[in-house]
Amino acid sequence: MTEEILLEVEERMEHAVDALRRDLASVRTGRASTSLVEHLPVEVYGAKMQLIQLANLAAPEAQLITITPFDRTSADAIMRAIQSSELGIMPQSDGRVIRLPIPSLTEQRRRDLVKQVHSKAEEGRVSVRNARRHGNDELKKAVRAGEVSEDDERRALADVERLTGTYVGQLDALAMEKERELLEV
Repeated sequence: MTEEILLEVEERMEHAVDALRRDLASVRTGRASTSLVEHLPVEVYGAKMQLIQLANLAAPEAQLITITPFDRTSADAIMRAIQSSELGIMPQSDGRVIRLPIPSLTEQRRRDLVKQVHSKAEEGRVSVRNARRHGNDELKKAVRAGEVSEDDERRALADVERLTGTYVGQLDALAMEKERELLEV
């Protein structure tokens, strides 16, 4: 019983780390990366779709992302989505290909992005703590139901705490790496 609870807790914590990894990939650095825009929601065909479902994305140069819509009629919707996003990039279009020139970041913009990274990392830590709380609650329920002994509960609670420390460490390492990347000139 305790193994099942620990596996569920670990799975939830792993999801929190994966979510932070995806979120940090969308934070802009000075280099062009398609992960910056691939999950951008675009209102097209009466529904919201991710940009990667609507176009080919490429980064042919260090400071440029190109977007080639599968359907040319969706180009305007893609342009609107990019302009209304928090990216701070003005798209340029020739009717077939949308170009996103990635300007170098100002010192103030870098600091703002570092704050954004810290905020996303804190959301990840909260998710890990919620997984810990859920696991601890499940263990306490199992003890009350007589499915787990108190000694097993104590060991399992220590295991949950060890998992929490491990995954919070992973989140912090991801955030530190992204911060280093952002502040690198």
